[in-house]
Amino acid sequence: MMRYSRSEHARVHAMQQEVARAEGDYQRLRAAYLEIAKNEPGHEVALAMIGADMDRAHAHLQALIGLPRLPFTHEPSTVVRREAQRITEDHD
Repeated sequence: MMRYSRSEHARVHAMQQEVARAEGDYQRLRAAYLEIAKNEPGHEVALAMIGADMDRAHAHLQALIGLPRLPFTHEPSTVVRREAQRITEDHD
């Protein structure tokens, strides 16, 4: 069994908390985006602003956990926009 020094343990714990905060930020922004997209038609400016924040939060989270940014992937807001449109169309 490996033993960590107190400073290593504190560093790992701080990193885990930062990742948890970043994940929470991303999830809150994603939920807000979906809520507006589904229930507030015509709010494209709000969606664009929240989408940009969501994309930044997602990029920050990826950087924290060490994932490289892949050039061929869509921004999370693009994926969530499609999901919201699909949900809205399914309920019509």
